[in-house]
Amino acid sequence: MTERTLAEAARTRIDKWLWAARFFKHRSTATEAVDGGKVKLNGAAVKPARDVKMGDRLEITIGEDTRVVIVRAIADKRGSATAAQTLYEETAESIEARARAHDLRKFAAAPGADLHGRPTKRDRRRIDRFGGF
Repeated sequence: MTERTLAEAARTRIDKWLWAARFFKHRSTATEAVDGGKVKLNGAAVKPARDVKMGDRLEITIGEDTRVVIVRAIADKRGSATAAQTLYEETAESIEARARAHDLRKFAAAPGADLHGRPTKRDRRRIDRFGGF
């Protein structure tokens, strides 16, 4: 391999890497997340075509969870889950923050958690009776 080929092999698009590392199920979902500002490369928002290389720091927000990972290997093809876990290393602070957030969500009920969709006919009558409409 020439020097140029080695340099190209050591980098890949960020959306392709996120898909290969199994953070997102589809590459288009990874692209949308990067476009939406849910992924930061070394603290800065980037575009999906930006190259990621070993040693880069990624902040990935999926739903309510934010993971901070260090890129340890490059892959542009999706492999097994065990192979995907070798592509990155999550920081200790990130693991601790996610555990704290999980505990908070577990012990504190979300607002509106007791509401289950539209009111029934019986509920509607109670609302009308209470409001005097």
